[in-house]
Amino acid sequence: MATPTPRPGILDLDVYVGGESKLAGFAHVAKLSSNEGALGPSPRALAAYHAAGADMHRYPDGSAKGVRQALALRYGLDVNKIVCGFGSDDLLQLLVRAYAGPGDEVLYSRHGFLIYPIAAKACGATPVAAEEVNLTASVDHLLAAVTPRTRIVFLANPNNPTGTYLPLSELQRLRAGLPADVLLVLDAAYAEFVDRPDYDPGIALVESTENTVMTRTFSKLYAMGGLRLGWSYAPPAITDVLNRIRGPFNVASAALAAGQAAVEDVAFCEAAKAHNDRWLPWLTAELRGLGLEVVPSVANFVLVRFASPEQAAAADAALRARGMIVRAMRSYGLPEALRITIGPEEDLRACVEGLRAFLAA
Repeated sequence: MATPTPRPGILDLDVYVGGESKLAGFAHVAKLSSNEGALGPSPRALAAYHAAGADMHRYPDGSAKGVRQALALRYGLDVNKIVCGFGSDDLLQLLVRAYAGPGDEVLYSRHGFLIYPIAAKACGATPVAAEEVNLTASVDHLLAAVTPRTRIVFLANPNNPTGTYLPLSELQRLRAGLPADVLLVLDAAYAEFVDRPDYDPGIALVESTENTVMTRTFSKLYAMGGLRLGWSYAPPAITDVLNRIRGPFNVASAALAAGQAAVEDVAFCEAAKAHNDRWLPWLTAELRGLGLEVVPSVANFVLVRFASPEQAAAADAALRARGMIVRAMRSYGLPEALRITIGPEEDLRACVEGLRAFLAA
């Protein structure tokens, strides 16, 4: 009997697998695998979320006006260039759907976010990975990989899972070297953690070009991954395209209410950033003190490299035996590495002690 057949390539997709949250036998699990905000969500965001429940019988505001206005005020943006989505993943996939298809190529850096090749293949486009230099995206390698079939270039900045970044000058060089009809998408999911003077999340290029998009998320610093809320900042023509193809009610009311409250709770955002500023260098120093290689990071996680893939896997297993979950990096082409989120102090200390015991065994 004949059955519906998906488009070619769909069944070849690798299913994206998120970080685990539970371990058998442990009431409390130290989850350091998904780069979620260490302090949890803002109390004001939680209150707004609960209050929104009373109106769950109403459709949400399809324009996400409150969140967009809050973001525009917080970051000094044009509210009309902001589009909200069901997480930034949603917007990344919508961009591929809008601008690439069969016969086209979507370019990204070798150890970039796994959603990029998945989104490309889902639309029939071909993902192309450009080599990195010292686990950092290379403008030269990206430009060398551009062909007449290139339609989109994705650049996570800072990059997940390496934590490295490119300064604004390199972003400008990349944009200038790309053909005008190639869309540059700057995925700035971790922008709120960065305070380097040469860093720009993408706002400058969005406001000075017609072919650049910045995407952001509420899943990291704002610690709202469970509500799925992201946003993009793009020139008017691209914003118009996104608004035409997104779902009319693509973000739930509770997420919109919590997101607006989270953005407006500046003091809590500063506290979350201060926590990361303290414990990112601490964890880096502690792990290096154990003789491990830690890639310099400007985000809320570190990439730790072991002597071999086998040692990395054994370290992962040893931490799990102690009730701790970190993220193995085999799917990112880094089988010798683990990624560790900057979580609460007690979890970070327990992780260091677990690795210390593993390495001493």
